[in-house]
Formats: sequence, structure tokens, C-alpha cells
Amino acid sequence: MQNDSLPPRAILAAPGLQAPSPLALQDGHGRRITYLRMSLTDRCDFRCTYCMSEDMTFLPRHQVMRLEECLRLARLFVDLGVTKLRITGGEPLVRRDALWLLERLAGLEGLKELVLTTNGSQLERFAAPLARAGVQRLNISLDTLRPERFKAITRIGDLHKVLRGIAAARAAGFRRLKLNTVMMRGINDDELESLVDFALDQQLDISFIEEMPLGDLGHGRSDTYYPSDAALARLQQRFTLLPSTESSGGPARYWRVPGSDSRIGFISPHSHNFCDTCNRVRLTATGELYPCLGHNDATALLPLLRRHPGDDGPVRQAILDTLGMKALGHDFSRQLEAPQVVRFMSVTGG
Repeated sequence: MQNDSLPPRAILAAPGLQAPSPLALQDGHGRRITYLRMSLTDRCDFRCTYCMSEDMTFLPRHQVMRLEECLRLARLFVDLGVTKLRITGGEPLVRRDALWLLERLAGLEGLKELVLTTNGSQLERFAAPLARAGVQRLNISLDTLRPERFKAITRIGDLHKVLRGIAAARAAGFRRLKLNTVMMRGINDDELESLVDFALDQQLDISFIEEMPLGDLGHGRSDTYYPSDAALARLQQRFTLLPSTESSGGPARYWRVPGSDSRIGFISPHSHNFCDTCNRVRLTATGELYPCLGHNDATALLPLLRRHPGDDGPVRQAILDTLGMKALGHDFSRQLEAPQVVRFMSVTGG
């Protein structure tokens, strides 16, 4: 007898009966999983107010995956049908020898996109080496263009250093550089137009992100939550925005400005839940596999890696079982005052 209380198991489904092709990794709801976000470290050289506590206690080294273990897991996911890999942190570029890993990830057969999310603090030094390593695209967090406000949001960051990093990334030849801006009412919502102007001037894409209620910050998020619809309506008073069907493989929905190659995107986990098309899972720096950002369910893969150094079978099965746990959806709107996910954003890399 089938137990309807158990989550549906993930499956490996061959796409059709034609000639042999890579197997497709699906969750228990039939969504194909092609996108892995992998965190290299929980450490960061900023302390952004919406991402982590001001006084963080970071993990001891033995609890964090070795780079060889990151590579092994990435290879397994690509073998299972993942085609896009995003490297995150914390701040991934503070991880020693990150370039060693990125060069090897870029060479994985079957991987179509290797991208990286960064706060931009290290880009002035690393932009050209990242391009040579095979990283194809960069997402750069930028919540304000005002130096004093930047220092307040990041607690310790230097805006001018990030702006020099963006310039270095452009000079290194990166295409489709994208800014990520977390919208916060009363904090940076008066800069939406200025940020779009900057993106258009620098020929960058930009995505505006609704703040997510993750981590115990000692307060709710309803006072600072700013919805995408309000941002869009406001920007439409200043810019001509044409809806686009383009996708970067993630949750952003894009608009175009006539005469510009830049795209204006909105990521709306509250107001326009995109769970029905979710194609991604997240791997923390400790090897915990989270099938959903909005839930606490996870599987610890690192002990299996270390217990079976020469056998990928148990790890592969654990991945499939975890996909069976992937929820049909989440509801962040109900968590604005009392987050149910108490881990900070930096733990799962966004």
C-alpha cells in the first residue's frame, strides 16, 4: 500500500526514447533539476545586515568541504544532469585556492554554465584570473551607490573598491555582468532609479530582489519589505520597460529598455512565487544539500563523501533521496515577522 504521507522520491528520467542522452534529474513533483548553487565558504569580508549577524561565528576548517570534495560533488551533479553551476559563499573569493577549483569545474563534461556570485570586494584582483579559469558570468551584489549607506548596509564594506572591481570585470571581458540589489524599504528604495541609470551607463544587467526572511536577526522584515510590483511601477514612471521572455536560467523575470542591451530583472519570492518552475538545489560549504531555500530539510553529504572515498553510489543515492524531499513550494509572506528558516542567507549562499 502506498504511504501518501511520504514525500515522492526523485527519479532519473530519460528524456524520450531517442538516441542515448544524459539522464534528467527530477524531483518528486516532476520538476527537472539542472541548476546547483554551491557554497565554498560561510566566511565573508562583509557583514551585510540582511545576510548575517554583525558578530558571526564562522565554521572550523574541518567542518567545511575540501576543494577536492567540492569538485567530486559537482562532478556527481553534472553526471546526474545538472548543466548550470553557480559558485557562492559567503564570499567565494575569500576561499583560498578557489581558482584551482574553478578551473577544474570549467572542464567538467556536460556543464554548460559556470557562474559566480560575489560581493565584488575581491574583483579588482581576481576578475582577469576568473575569466582565464573559465568562469562565464558574474553576479555582483550592489545595494546602494552611496558610500556612507554602503558602509551601513555592509557594516565594513568599501563602495569604491566594489566599483573598481566592476570596472575590472568589464575590462576582463565578462559579458552579461549582473548587479543584484536587495530592495529594503526606508533603506535603499529611494535609489532604484539611480541604480538602473548606473546599470544602463555601464552596460550591465540588474536584478531587484525582494528581501527574504532568513536568519534570526531579532526582528521581522515587514517594515523593510519592498515588493517587486511597487518597484516596477515606480521605474515605469521614469523608464520605458518592455517585458522580455528571456531567462538567465534562474528566477529573475526581465524587462528591456529600448536602445539598451541591459536587462532589468525582478526576483520575487514573496509576491510572485516561482516555485512551480524551480530548477535548483543548494549545497552549503559543509556539504548539506538543501532542496529548497524556504525550508529546513537538508541532507548531510559530507559524512558520506568521507566514509566512501572510492564509491560514489551512496552519495548519488542520497542526492536522489533528497530530491524526493523537495517541497512543492514555500510561503515567505507568512514569515515576514517570524522567520521559520533561522539559518542566515550566508549559510546557503542565497
